[in-house]
Amino acid sequence: MKKIFTGFFLIVISINLFCKSNKRDEIVLTPEISLIDIPTAGVVDYSNFYLKSRFYNNGGFLGYMNVGMLQNFNLGVSFMIDRLIGSQTPVKMVKPELQLKYRFYDGGYYMPALAIGYDGQGFYYDKNLKKYMQKSKGVYVVGSKEVFLPSFILSGGLNIPDYDEEYLYSFVGFSYNVEDSFIIMCEFDNLFHSDYPSRTNIGVRINISSNFSFDLALRNIGRNSKFINGEPNKTERIVQFNTSFYLSH
Repeated sequence: MKKIFTGFFLIVISINLFCKSNKRDEIVLTPEISLIDIPTAGVVDYSNFYLKSRFYNNGGFLGYMNVGMLQNFNLGVSFMIDRLIGSQTPVKMVKPELQLKYRFYDGGYYMPALAIGYDGQGFYYDKNLKKYMQKSKGVYVVGSKEVFLPSFILSGGLNIPDYDEEYLYSFVGFSYNVEDSFIIMCEFDNLFHSDYPSRTNIGVRINISSNFSFDLALRNIGRNSKFINGEPNKTERIVQFNTSFYLSH
């Protein structure tokens, strides 16, 4: 964990010094913080707190907590509990994971907003193998920009989830905001490697207020196979609740 913090902050400082020496374009983009599984270049505003609660198959719960520690810099943690809801047993707490994100370029008329981050949260953790069946993002770089139509935001990036394998993965997705009432989302995750299945996810985000929304989504569409531990790897229905509030200085 200490190596992750040290390496990330060294990268952030280097990028920040470089960007300060270059004139930024006019800011034209404020993307969502994330879509279903993939991150965007959006960040939690300074002194704001963001919560995301995900309910998934078999009564599972996944919680995210992120705070705007500095301008354009977020620090967060996530935790997962299997079989929390319902009568299934045993209820299993999965180890907490770290999230970091720094948006080093706010975007302009021609250039996308750009962010670098780390996300240790994977899915379907196997305690015997001591790893996630669906890998975390790990270290990633992501860009987001409004393209084609007003409120149509395209996000894409590269990530290294496993430092032992050192494979470079990719992800891409889009969101379309329909009159600030709801957002249509689609994403393609874990691209580039045929030996590790890619994922297609679709969903809709319904805005209840400026600080609260909920998502209805399908993950891993069309998949019906097994993970290496024998557990089913299939399409999953999820519900997410997203809220944010100001913490003050």
